[in-house]
Amino acid sequence: MTSTEENDAPTGPESVVRLGKNLKPHWVWAIALGSAIGWGAFILPADWMRDGGGPLAAMLGLAVGGVLMIVIGVSYGYLARVFPVSGGAFAYTLVGFGRTHAFICAWFMTLGYTSIVALNASALALLGKHTVPQIIEIGHLYTVAGWDVYLGEIAVATLALVFFAIVNTRGVSLSGRAQFIFCLVMILSVLTLLMGVLTSPSGSISNVTPLTDGSVNPLVGITVIVAIAPWAYIGFDNIPQAAEEFDFPAHKAFRLIFWSLIAAAALYCVMILVTASAAPWQELMGEERVWATADAITSSMGGVGLVLLVLAALMGIVTGLNGFYVAGSRVLLALGRAQMIPRVFQRVHPRFGTPHYGILFVLAVSFVAPWFGRTALSWIVDMASIGFTFAFLYTSACAFKTLRWNGQGEEEGVEGSASSWRKVAAGFGVLIAIAFVLLLLVPGSPAQLSIPSFIAMGAWILIGAVFFAVRIKHNRTLSDEQVDIAVLGEARREALSRRRSSFSG
Repeated sequence: MTSTEENDAPTGPESVVRLGKNLKPHWVWAIALGSAIGWGAFILPADWMRDGGGPLAAMLGLAVGGVLMIVIGVSYGYLARVFPVSGGAFAYTLVGFGRTHAFICAWFMTLGYTSIVALNASALALLGKHTVPQIIEIGHLYTVAGWDVYLGEIAVATLALVFFAIVNTRGVSLSGRAQFIFCLVMILSVLTLLMGVLTSPSGSISNVTPLTDGSVNPLVGITVIVAIAPWAYIGFDNIPQAAEEFDFPAHKAFRLIFWSLIAAAALYCVMILVTASAAPWQELMGEERVWATADAITSSMGGVGLVLLVLAALMGIVTGLNGFYVAGSRVLLALGRAQMIPRVFQRVHPRFGTPHYGILFVLAVSFVAPWFGRTALSWIVDMASIGFTFAFLYTSACAFKTLRWNGQGEEEGVEGSASSWRKVAAGFGVLIAIAFVLLLLVPGSPAQLSIPSFIAMGAWILIGAVFFAVRIKHNRTLSDEQVDIAVLGEARREALSRRRSSFSG
């Protein structure tokens, strides 16, 4: 037998190494919050006000989007409780709809997580362009889709990618502890900005009025902002990705999802309030600005405000880098266990107990991204948002399919009424996910993907179809039972009973 055949040979469940239970609740909360709050919260508030027609629509839109994500989070929290394994939506789709659908779900999730890691690395270079351009804009190489690519920004992005790959390889405890510290610094910076702006001579809450400029219908403005919710809040699903590593009961997953989304929505709204309060917000709409939020805060607080804003943005970027390394490597770990990709991805580091091959894969793919420029990378990230909405759809549909109205088939200790409200929430989650898919795909919708994003999506689907076809022969050597055992471990019995109950129901 060749080494490749050995690598993909079917194996028993005893060969699957489970991850250690090292994640504390506040670390997990920070992984979700830090992943949801990225560079956009500190760079884009003026853009959101312009698109929504004022600060009122921007804040309401993000708040409504957060509530919709909480509804979807009910299904994630429930399934993470029943199936506390790595893989998240991939594992849930495997339970509810089988291997083909699970592969489709994971294929888009892998691209999404990896591209967001790359986007955060490029955002670090973008932040450097605004603050230390003399370092970043060294060695102009070429221009891609209107974006000038510099050797300096590639070097910064590459160093960040390598650093956080090392942090994640050396143990989830290190990355979790670092994530919590980064999140605390980010929150304190934002709160200090809010107090500083409101107490400064030129800053005032009166600058926020009027709440709308009348140029955009308020309902349309709110809808435009709600449409970015899958992009704005993606990261809460990193909690189920890490469920196998909880050092606490898995039933706390939804509580952590809930509070991470509440905190993320609050931080988004506070940054819009800070930007609009620092100076009359209409002035920010009048001309194209490189970083309108920085201009507003600097006019109100001076250099101190800029330092605080850069610090908050830096923490938002590095928490995204760190958090999505965790999520991306865990999806690849689960795919390796299912042998939908080479089985080497299911291996864990002999010393640190981390899925290091998945981390290396994310690193290797992300290495390529900075060379294509941020504009081209944004097309891929926009396209990947459709993959996350499909993950939301699969997860909500799986929860709806497995839950019972009368509580039968529920885990011990949960009343039938609790099962019923979860099923209602899962049903609404399905509808919400479908609405987001339509917003992204239907021509003329306020959030329709661009033509380059559609082309990128088509290319990724084609690559996935070819890869799936190549793996069909090997996949047929594995039974559903073998795959269930490898991915779900001790939760397999529950999965099989739920499959039977859903078929009989």
